[in-house]
Amino acid sequence: MVDMNPDSEGTCGRSGNHSNSKASGLGIRDDNRSDLEKPSTTHGTWQCSICTNENDASNLSCELCGVLRDLSLYFNNISEAEAGAKHRNKYSGVSVLARSLFAPSCTKSKAIVFSDGSQDNRNETGNKQATMDALHKTYMPSKKRHINIVPFKFDTPSPDDMVTTGLKSSRNLRKVDAEVLTKDSVDATGKEMMDSVIHLTEKDSSMDPSTSAELDELVGISSGVSSSSQHTTPVLEHELQRLSLESKPKSSKPKVKKPVSISQYKPEPWMLQSEDQEMRRQLNLAIVGHVDSGKSTLCGRLLHALGLISTKQMHKYEKEAKEKGKGSFAYAWAMDDSTDERERGITMTVAVKYFDTEKYHVVLLDSPGHKDFVPNMISGATQADAAVLVVDASIGSFEAGMGVSGVGQTKEHSQLIRSFGVENLIVAVNKMDMAEYSKDRFNFVKSQLGIFLRSCGFKDSSITWVPLSAMANENLVTAASDSRLLSWYNGNCLLKSIDSLPPPHRDVSRPLRLPICDVIASITLGQVAVCGKVEAGGIRTGSKVLVMPSGDLATVKTIERDSSSCNLARAGDNIAVGLQGMDPSHLVSGGVICHPDFPVRVASHLELKILVLDITTPILVGLQFEVHIHHARVSASLVKIVSLLDQKTGKASKKMPRLLTARQAAIVEVKLDKEVCAEEFSTLKALGRVFLRSRGNTVAVGIVTRIVDQA
Repeated sequence: MVDMNPDSEGTCGRSGNHSNSKASGLGIRDDNRSDLEKPSTTHGTWQCSICTNENDASNLSCELCGVLRDLSLYFNNISEAEAGAKHRNKYSGVSVLARSLFAPSCTKSKAIVFSDGSQDNRNETGNKQATMDALHKTYMPSKKRHINIVPFKFDTPSPDDMVTTGLKSSRNLRKVDAEVLTKDSVDATGKEMMDSVIHLTEKDSSMDPSTSAELDELVGISSGVSSSSQHTTPVLEHELQRLSLESKPKSSKPKVKKPVSISQYKPEPWMLQSEDQEMRRQLNLAIVGHVDSGKSTLCGRLLHALGLISTKQMHKYEKEAKEKGKGSFAYAWAMDDSTDERERGITMTVAVKYFDTEKYHVVLLDSPGHKDFVPNMISGATQADAAVLVVDASIGSFEAGMGVSGVGQTKEHSQLIRSFGVENLIVAVNKMDMAEYSKDRFNFVKSQLGIFLRSCGFKDSSITWVPLSAMANENLVTAASDSRLLSWYNGNCLLKSIDSLPPPHRDVSRPLRLPICDVIASITLGQVAVCGKVEAGGIRTGSKVLVMPSGDLATVKTIERDSSSCNLARAGDNIAVGLQGMDPSHLVSGGVICHPDFPVRVASHLELKILVLDITTPILVGLQFEVHIHHARVSASLVKIVSLLDQKTGKASKKMPRLLTARQAAIVEVKLDKEVCAEEFSTLKALGRVFLRSRGNTVAVGIVTRIVDQA
């Protein structure tokens, strides 16, 4: 049994018989009264319903506490609103704290009927006695049996609230308010019924039989609401979550149009128009090879010989290189701009330069040769139409590139370039001056490397061999002048060999595909800009494009080609594009800008046809590796080896092998850690080539034969 003192039950807002009768008429409990009916008035003054202060009749609010004189203009009682009434209940809009502060104490005892129907008992001191269970059922009819006092809040958060709690999105605010409203609406019914029960029991005990019957009926309804609310609340919460328009979607995948068959695409007339006769065809030329084979020096010397690097600038490079003890790197500094590259003496990123021949506008892609930067080489050189493989002819260096004591970058770069789809290759046998321009040394390099290149898929008719010396400017832009070289070589110089390459194919009949090589920002392009090579279709200023995999629509603001503004670009052009109308955080290297009606496919599960390279450790199911697709790089795992392939016939020779070893071809399935933009190789070759790397080495190259799941 628990004793309850009448004075601690709560405050009682009674003020005479008039207040009691009025409270009975409204059907509201006498505890927690605040007397918020219209304030009592006398001639020239009116009394505040909260603090009982006498105010002048001309004042619309209390001078002491600030409460408005007539609150009925601003609030509506919930229960009366349901009944269609317009007048206000005395409790609505007033906080519990205000009622407890200003309401006078209750000195009159009350008769309480508990939820089990028993009358309250009193001990000798006049305190009420009841079981704890009866008290809980009587005073706490809600589902969770606890008092949930909602603090007073303004309709609009104040600046102090924003600083204290932080700004929240309107989505979260609306969602929370909906949940509170639903919960309050459920609890309000039970509370209203209990108020009616307590109000009727507080009347005179000599009530008529009809009143007793009404009391019994209300007690039954009250207990019924208390029990049914336990089942109603979860149902309403469930319905709220299901029907809420602001609830988070189950999947965060972008809502883009389902890919439409490319056969339905018809290129616009401006894409099919031939380029101006004065404009040369663009040729993307990748410079690859083993580290320290002289790639950057070759590029710098070539640009200087063509007059693209002034004598003054070249003199500056020579002076700075000598000051740092790297005098032989002067021409390489024309390509290696960063401080780290110059201090370490190696290329770390793909440098881009331009020059013109009689036939082509050449985009020079100087790729890093160090094995630690092969991923950068893949990302940049994947745009290549043709390649120059630079080989060091000096004794020992050529053997190191071929991997006599390990996997050399000459072999790895040759395999990667062929996997990029490059068919035409120029082999620049550099540093011939170190070998005294020996014909025997040149033939040895040609025979050893030629066998490997043929195994990679290069045809002899597509390979051009050029002996030269970049440092001595021998056989670069003009014919050989050294008598030792002229005695046995009468072929083209490097520049003419580049000019004799067949023109690359440009696919403008397919929808736009622009893989994002890098995200940039400039004064002319703006803060939302990307660069890359247009692999298919065309793009022009003012057109709408779709950025994948985010699914954002954007408008092409500006286009730059070779650092000069232009209105349009077609397949094969290396461009920088400024976009507007999208979030810059959604632009990532490895994304694809595509036609809004023909989006690129996005997938995380691919079927690949691969060729295993020269590896020492077999490939097993479950192997974790890194997959490179165009400019995208993502972690993946091997989930299934479907079959081995006969390299001569291409047919399956063995189903479900346990492992893969060197030089084997196979069909495998890989699971990517995140979604990437990809296409089947038969649809678009540029987005269907893959490279698998593990522990710093390229273990396999291949193509996408099937996208297992469509994102």
